[in-house]
Amino acid sequence: MKAIVQDTYGSGEILETRDVAKPAIGEGEVLVRIRAAGVNPADWAIMSGLPYIARPVYGLRRPKNGIRGTDVAGSVEAVGAGVSRFKPGDDVFGWCVGSYAEYASVSEGSLALKPAALTFEQAAAVPMAGMVALQAVRDHGHVRAGQRVLINGASGGIGTFAVQIAKAFGADVTGVCSTRNVDMVRSIGADHVIDYTTEDFTKTGQQYDFILDNVSNHSLSDLRRALTPTGMLVPNGGLFGNRWLAGGGRIVRAAVLFQFGSQTLGNFLLSQKLEDLVALKELIEAGQVTPVMDRTYSLSETAQAIDHVGMGHARGKVAITV
Repeated sequence: MKAIVQDTYGSGEILETRDVAKPAIGEGEVLVRIRAAGVNPADWAIMSGLPYIARPVYGLRRPKNGIRGTDVAGSVEAVGAGVSRFKPGDDVFGWCVGSYAEYASVSEGSLALKPAALTFEQAAAVPMAGMVALQAVRDHGHVRAGQRVLINGASGGIGTFAVQIAKAFGADVTGVCSTRNVDMVRSIGADHVIDYTTEDFTKTGQQYDFILDNVSNHSLSDLRRALTPTGMLVPNGGLFGNRWLAGGGRIVRAAVLFQFGSQTLGNFLLSQKLEDLVALKELIEAGQVTPVMDRTYSLSETAQAIDHVGMGHARGKVAITV
């Protein structure tokens, strides 16, 4: 099978298309014929080996796993012993190790049936960004009907999901984005849209019960000023900042700052859960969430796809057609 492989850390040119062995499947695993793979900022980070503090996880000198990609959508080709939820021919989506390839061996518990209304590319765009948004809004923000919610970076992969999920929960949602994305953010359900090139939301006097900050372009003090006295901030930006710590230093400063007062800080690491993938599927099938697609690339264009996302230019999600 063909796969996108890296032997060292670096920019997109270190990725190579190679013929590698089709993966074997073990007990509880499914062989997926990959139709599309999602692209996330984390793929750029692992390709680059950043931040350096994460190298023990990625691999100190070279990646432990040479095939990039996590988000996946495709068709079940074979099932291993003990698999009961899927059969050959089922269309599925979820996460795996090495989705930038023609096949992947995937744990049964990492997959759900693909929403019928979505293309494979749309389905592959859901897992990581959708789960980050869901866990931030639902589990950490405890967003509920009537609350004022602000999504900074509302036009990105996580932001477009967060706007729709917060609206599904009945919140009054404000999205912050650039001029070119104002109409798109409004079209996915934002009640109010702020163009950050002409207005600073931290200086309007408006306060919010929950802020999801995907950009990190405001000081922590400014963000606190935009929160209600009991509001919560979830800082989710900073991946492309410090090469050693990424956004870690900002999170430490925030933890110290939020010790004072009644406002709260919601820090978390993504926890990949089947029940959350199913919850996203249900929101999609109810018409409350639709993946916003920027563009798609072919498997041979994986380097360009990752670089596009890594530069922070994506408007919604990017997928690779396999």
